[in-house]
This record gives sequence, structure tokens and C-alpha cells, in this order.
Amino acid sequence: MLNLLTIGIQHQVAPVHVREKVAFSESDLADALVDLRQYLNQSSLQSNSEVAILSTCNRTEIYCAANDQFVTPEQLQTKTIDWLSSAHGIAKTEIADFVKTSVASDAVRHVFRVGCGLDSMVLGETQILGQIKKAVHTAQQTGSIGTYLNQLFHRTFAVAKDVRTNTQISTHAVSMASAAVRLSERVLGDIAKQRILFIGAGDMIHLCALYFVGKNPRSITIANRTIERGEGLAKYITEQGYACDSIALSDVTEKISQYDIVISCTASSLPIIGLGMVNTALKKRKFSPMVMIDLAVPRDIEPEISKLRDVYLYTVDDLGELVKEGNHLRLNAVKSAEEIIDVQVKNLMQWFSQRSSVPLINSLKQRSEELQLIELEKAKRKILRGEDPLEVMAELARALSNKFLHGSLHTLNHAEEFSIDECQKIVSKIFMSTGRKG
Repeated sequence: MLNLLTIGIQHQVAPVHVREKVAFSESDLADALVDLRQYLNQSSLQSNSEVAILSTCNRTEIYCAANDQFVTPEQLQTKTIDWLSSAHGIAKTEIADFVKTSVASDAVRHVFRVGCGLDSMVLGETQILGQIKKAVHTAQQTGSIGTYLNQLFHRTFAVAKDVRTNTQISTHAVSMASAAVRLSERVLGDIAKQRILFIGAGDMIHLCALYFVGKNPRSITIANRTIERGEGLAKYITEQGYACDSIALSDVTEKISQYDIVISCTASSLPIIGLGMVNTALKKRKFSPMVMIDLAVPRDIEPEISKLRDVYLYTVDDLGELVKEGNHLRLNAVKSAEEIIDVQVKNLMQWFSQRSSVPLINSLKQRSEELQLIELEKAKRKILRGEDPLEVMAELARALSNKFLHGSLHTLNHAEEFSIDECQKIVSKIFMSTGRKG
């Protein structure tokens, strides 16, 4: 029996201060996958579970599959949540109200919806698909996924492509990056007069930088822990025709006062911009206002900074509210996307059902071959002793028939009252349809 489930803490129900507690950095993900799989495969479950983890600024989700009749979805769920709380050193009670679990076809539908951008802050956004592909690649490298999750994600990518091609779900999408530009303009006015500091050099910063450079800001600077990567992004922006320089992350403390807009998105597990740093910067700026946008989970900017009078601090959740303003423009396309997903969920569940029977079928075939060999050996010995071959063949047929029927008859004779009707239907369907066309 295949147990398939997703366990997640997402932006719809969990605020950023909860999501950051369960986030995994890219560098920690491989070790986490190995640890989780070993934990689920302990002897108490007798399982061979497959696992994958997706961790972004908006969600941390764990995907599990176990083709084992002795493992229930409830067991997998309990063990996985136990592991998640233990891995981050937090009590289960801290996350219990924010955990969303989906099983079987609902789990498949959830993964498809996530891949299509239907479950994102930005309805129809495509960045999530790249994040899923990275998560799958990491899981494949660690050997934590196999037949079932590989097939689930393969179908997810195909469904996402189908939805993007045949619906208008991505039309008029308001991205987090464009929302950052709009918020900055609301506070400071013309971006062309502002100096911008980007902290980090990952995909989100890259995307934000492209949106901001389109507004021709006064200056652009990239700060990154790995200097070469920061220089690489700065060079790319310069090649697009905009002046851009780079600094070391360690220089931010001294130079942050020079910038009107600070946008940060790193993989740091702790804040890199503190209250004292910004307080000092404001004094140097003679309290000229600053916009600070924290796109990281866990957060890069201490939340206490929002209390400063001349700082306008926004998190991913704040940008998400602005993004929702444009979602209604794409709601008509959601119905078409859901119809595509419904069809593909049924197709994949049928594949899972057929595939999950393979171990049982192989076991039955092996047992059948064992019984054949035993009875054939008996028949050979009888023939060598001179017994009538026709009587030996008849005895061979009876013996094989009795052995194959034994398990089913034993089940019928010992079935509980509430299940005997179901047992009779199953046994009748198996044996009464056998060989009719022969």
C-alpha cells in the first residue's frame, strides 16, 4: 500500500516569524534529507520511505512516500513532525497550529498546485517551479527519493507546463520584485533619485535588481558574503547599461548610511542588519528616511528596526499583501488550471495504484514458482517409482489447487462478521473470473 503525504508550513497560515523557525538553508538541505530518511526508516516503522524537502521564503514542505502495508499515513505524519521540531530545536506546540497535511490524491493535487503557482503569494508565478527543481535535484543527489516521488515531480513539471501553455494564469502577474519597487516609490518617490543596496546575490536579488534598474536609480551596489558572486552580479547589471559596483558584506556596517533603499535576501540563519547598525546610519544620514525590504526567511533584518521613526521596513508578508491586489485579474484562469490538475491527479493516482501492487505481484509469482517446484519434485519421484503418470498428474493438479486456495479459504473462515461480505466479494472476483476464456 502506497502512503503519500505532504507536510507543510506555508504563508497562507504561518506568519514569517513562524516560517523562519522551520526553514532549511541550501547548505543544510542534503544533511537534513539523509537524517529524515534514516529517522523514518527506523525499525519501528519497517519502512523504506522516500523524502524531499522544499524550503523557500514562503514555505517549508516535506514530501513523503512509503510503499509499505505496515505503515499508515498517521505514523508518517507523526514521525515527520517529530523530526521537524527536533531538527530545529523547537517544541511541536510552537508549530502545531500552522502545519498543513495532505494525503493520497490530495497530496498529489497540492504538489501540482504549488508547481503551477496556484498556491503562491504571486498567483501564477513561475519562480516556484525552479525552486522545486532544485529541491528535487538535491534529493536525487542524496538518494532520498525513488520511484514514487520521482514520478510525482516529473508529472508536476509536465502539469505546470500544460497550465502555463493553455491558461492565462501568469498574465498580469505582480511579482515580489515589482511589489518592492512599488512600495519604495510610495515612500520615497522617484527611484531615479535613490541609491540602492542589494544584500545577497541569489535568484531573488537578481530578479529585484532587474526591476529596479529599469527605473534608472541614482546608484546600485551589491554586497555579498562571497565577493566573486557579488562582483558577477554587478558586472551583469553593468553590461545592461547601468552603473553598478560591489562591496564585501563586512563593509555594510560602515557604508549602509549611504543608501536610501536596502533590499536583503541571504541564506543567513541570523539577522545581518541590526538595530544599532541602522540607528547609527540614520544619524549619519541626518534622519533622512530609508526603505528596507527583507525578502529572506529566516529574516536578515532585525524586526525591531521597524520601530525606528525614519525607517520603513517591509517583509515578504508585507509585499504579499500588495501582490494580492493583482490576483483577481487572473482568477478566471484558475478554474481552467484546476481542471487540468484534476485530470492529471486521477492519472497519477491510477499509476501509483498499479505500481504499488508490483511488490505483491512479484511476491505472489515467487510463491507460485516455489509451490510448483515442490509439487513437481514430488511428481517426479512418484513417476520414477513407477506410479501411473496420469494419477500423478491429477494429484499434482489437486495439490497445487489446494495450496493456492488455502490462504483465501483460511481468510474466509476466520473473517470477522463486519468484513466477511467484503472478503467474499474479493475472493469471488479473483477466482471465479480465472480461466473463463481459456
